[in-house]
Amino acid sequence: MEATCLVVLLRLCVILAFPVYLLWYLGIWESLCKKLFPYCMSVASSCYNKCMSDKKREMFSNLKDFASPTGALTLLEIGAGTGSNFQFYPAGCKIICTDPNPNFQKFYNKSLAENPHVQVERCLVAPAEDLHQVPAASVDVVVSTLVLCSVKSPEQVMKEVLRVLRPGGAYYFLEHVAGAPSSWTLFWQQICDPTWICLFDGCHLARENWNVLEKAGFSELKLRHIDAPIKWPPIRPHIIGYAVK
Repeated sequence: MEATCLVVLLRLCVILAFPVYLLWYLGIWESLCKKLFPYCMSVASSCYNKCMSDKKREMFSNLKDFASPTGALTLLEIGAGTGSNFQFYPAGCKIICTDPNPNFQKFYNKSLAENPHVQVERCLVAPAEDLHQVPAASVDVVVSTLVLCSVKSPEQVMKEVLRVLRPGGAYYFLEHVAGAPSSWTLFWQQICDPTWICLFDGCHLARENWNVLEKAGFSELKLRHIDAPIKWPPIRPHIIGYAVK
């Protein structure tokens, strides 16, 4: 049965990937992907939130604990995308959004209009590895959900997170990661990964980003491995939690 599934999946990967590789060879794919990806993520983020809303509410339940002494909470979301997390932030939260793809703007504007309890101060077009437009020690909380899978250097992202966080601030994360060693999940992730990276704007299925967090130098790390209630097994393994500077 597994062998039959493998053959079918490999054939499907070849069929799906061939036009992508052709467009990449012709120099068309990257710009096309940047324009189409936000539309795909708008649908995917809605479905993901339906599956993960309980987990997100639990994860963000103590955000106010990291507010400044005045009670204000300044939050930087890296890879904000469609703004799918806005609904989970506390009232009065001031948000700085960053994303390397400017084509997401109309989608997070829509999400912002649907969530008037939060306020976006700035929207920056910037990769997560280079947040120089955000001053050091200037934010209370940094958030990333489904971001570390697609950045070029998770290690550099952690350096930037620690730089912009004030002392005692927190980094919240929810990321899909590699499956357990020698598991079927990891096997399928490794099979699908090359095609997945091309189709979904650099997203890697099998990154062990918990190792990056453990080595980043946070003073405290609250990290759990979970199986997300998602239909497609290769993206079920997740890490969730927060880390304190």
